[in-house]
Formats: sequence, C-alpha cells, structure tokens
Amino acid sequence: MSAEVEFNNKKEIHLRTLKQSGHVGFDSLPDQLVNKSVQGGFVFNVMCIGETGLGKSTLMDTLFNTSFESTPSPHTLPSVKLKAHTYELQESNVRLKLTICDTVGYGDQINKDDSFKAVVDYIDAQFENYLQEELKIKRSLVTCHDSRIHICLYFICPTGHGLKSLDLVCMKKLDSKINIIPVIAKADTISKMELQRFKAKIIQELNSNGVHIYQFPTDDETVAETNTSMNSHIPFAVVGSTEFIKVGNKLIRARQYPWGTVQVENETHCDFVKLREMLIRTNMEDMREKTHTRHYELYRQKRLEQMGFSDVDSENKPISFQQTFEAKRSNHLAELQSKEEEVRQMFVQRVKEKEAELKDSEKDLHAKFEKLKRDHAEEKRKLEESRKALEEDYLDFQRRKQQLATAHHTLTLGKNKKK
Repeated sequence: MSAEVEFNNKKEIHLRTLKQSGHVGFDSLPDQLVNKSVQGGFVFNVMCIGETGLGKSTLMDTLFNTSFESTPSPHTLPSVKLKAHTYELQESNVRLKLTICDTVGYGDQINKDDSFKAVVDYIDAQFENYLQEELKIKRSLVTCHDSRIHICLYFICPTGHGLKSLDLVCMKKLDSKINIIPVIAKADTISKMELQRFKAKIIQELNSNGVHIYQFPTDDETVAETNTSMNSHIPFAVVGSTEFIKVGNKLIRARQYPWGTVQVENETHCDFVKLREMLIRTNMEDMREKTHTRHYELYRQKRLEQMGFSDVDSENKPISFQQTFEAKRSNHLAELQSKEEEVRQMFVQRVKEKEAELKDSEKDLHAKFEKLKRDHAEEKRKLEESRKALEEDYLDFQRRKQQLATAHHTLTLGKNKKK
C-alpha cells in the first residue's frame, strides 16, 4: 500500500505538459458530453414546503409555464403527508423529468412539534434508496430514477413580522440535508416598504439561529456577478398566477385586482423572474451537483459509519473497504458462533432442567403408585378377613340349621309313639 502511494506521488511530481504539433481532436469532449446528456435527458426534483393555501401549486404551474392539475388540500389533515408527482417535460430537444413533492397539511395541526419529521424522513428515504442502489453488486445508477431532492422552496407566510418558530425549526433540521431557498409567498399582499423590512428581518433571524440557506455559486466567472447580486435579493418575494390578461398585443400572467394589475413577470412587481432565472436557467446543474457532492455524501458518510465502516483504523492508518468488510465478517461469524454456543448451553440447561422435572414427576408417580399398592393390599386383606368371617358365620349357620332340623325330627317321632 505505501509503495503504491509513493509511486503515485512520484508519478504526479514527474507529470509533464507537452506541446502538440497539430490538432488531435479531444477539444470536442465538451460537445460529446453535451450530446450525451441531451440524449439521456435531465432529472430535477423540487420540494415545496409551506402552509396550506400559500400558492405552492400555483407557483409551480407559473414557473414551468404549464398546468400540473394539482388538487387543493384541506386544512383538516391529522398529520403531514408528502405527495410526489413526476412529469415529463420537453423544451426544444431537451427532455426534463421533473418531480414536484408537496407537503400536504404542513402547519395545519394544533400540535406542530412533529410537522418537520415527515419531511426529514422523506428526504432520508430518497438518500437511502440511492445508497442501496449504489451498494448493489449489479448497479443501474444511470437508468434508475434519482428521487433525491435537489432544491427546497420554503414558502413563508407574508405576515411582515418575521419567521414563525415552525419555519426556523424546520429549516434548521433541513439545511444540512437539502438546498433551501426561502420565498415570500403572495408578496402582492404587503407594500414595498414592508417587504424590504420583512426580507431584512428574515435574513437576520436566519443568521442569528444558524440556518444555512442555499447561496448561488460565485466561483464561475460567467455568472459570478449575477449570482452575487441575486444572493442579496434572497428571500425572493414571488407572485404566482394561472390567469392571463391582455396587455398590448400579448397575453401575460397576472393577477387582477379592483385597484390594478400585478404582472407576474414584471420585475418591478415581484421577484418571480429572478427566481426563475436563478432556479432553472442559471443554477439548476449546481443544485444537482451540490445535492450529490455535499448533502448525499454527508448522509452516505454517516450511514457507512453507522454500519461500522471507516477510512482509518484505531491507529489512524488508512484501511481499505475490503479489510473493514473482512474484519466485520470475522466479527459477525464470531458473534454467530458465540450466540450458537449460548443457545446450545441454554438448550442443554433447559434439557437438564426438564430431566430433573421429569425425574421429580417420576418419583411422585412412583410414590403414589406404592401408596395405592399398599392401600390396595390393605383393602384386599380386609376383604379376605371379611370373607373368612362370612364363611365362618355361614358354616355356623349351617351347623345350627342342621341341629334344629335334627331336634325337630326327634320331637316328631316322640309324639307318634304316644299315640
């Protein structure tokens, strides 16, 4: 192992940069990668968390410019349930398998202590499904449906007074498992001044409570300036609508009020365009990548540690997966043998106890048999004595009878002689 590491280090040290004398063609690798990705299609999974009636389904319809035909949820559900629906979308020649997961009944219960538990369990279950597929001998990671959540849109009620305790607790539980973008729902219900103060209040409360939300990446020079600017607009104040009105010569999404019209795609009215630009057009791949390289890797590390696997041994030396597996296998076999011996000893002990019980029962039965035998002999002796006494009485009776008969015959003969 150490020799191999040393060899690799030497190999890296002696790496040279060579100049080509002509065109080879591997500069087409990005194009090959793009063509392959387009052929395979893309997967994007969105989770919407928020209280019932905040417009989560409407915003999804608005974001992807379609109708997902979701059914309204009641406020009377006894617990939080998560419903995921997958759709196939196509734009130009790019196919997108979109999964929208909604938290039905979130925040409607009187006791909200466990409202976030169903969400955490669902996210962990998707990570676990991917991990189990990854650990299979015959893996199919390319063809299997990746259901891991890539982004969470957390809908905040437009109260203007800061976050609720439920919001803080839920986001704190989720920030290490998922990318979170907080959005202020139905932002057209509060004024611009209130909205700015509300945004500042939300950011201040998130920072003071140690909640880490998703930040758009600034390491790519092409989008660094835009993402840096957009990070300052979080949380986005959004408005969704399924209605169209005619403005000029074209139809636009808007909400019609007696006092005027709120245009969804007008940046002076709300942040919907900013959210769509950052979520879909600029940073979708970064969200997918961070889900795999950060959140899933953290879950995978914890799960493998729970299974007993580690990269180093007790002496902090590197250890291979095979060595760990062999050690766990040996320990498992030793535990099985120990349990087998324990069960065998328990069986022997139970057999001995049963034999002792049977011997005690046999002694009791033998004692009862001897007693019955003695009682039977005593009864037989008494019956024999009674029989002998009866025989003696019978013989005595016969003798007396004979005597009486003889005496009667003598008297009869005496009377006859006198006549």
